[in-house]
Amino acid sequence: MGWIMGIVVTAIDVAFQVYTWLLIIRILLSWFPRLNPYHPVIRFIYEITEPFLVLFRRVIPPIGAVDFSPIIAFFVLQLIRQVIVGILWRIL
Repeated sequence: MGWIMGIVVTAIDVAFQVYTWLLIIRILLSWFPRLNPYHPVIRFIYEITEPFLVLFRRVIPPIGAVDFSPIIAFFVLQLIRQVIVGILWRIL
């Protein structure tokens, strides 16, 4: 039974890593405003990351033309990942 939990914890960790990479890609995409926002891949990235980012935009408004909310969201996601995965590994 322990190896099944190990697989579950690893899958959760990988899901966090994938979402982290999607946030990084989203941040990088914002540097290229001429990209087609209707391209299916770009649309997918924006639609999957926007619900998480909007939580931080409500609290941290842009300063000038710089939006710091994705950076804060990135660090909060890493903290959540460490806490959840750490707790799950200790349970095993």
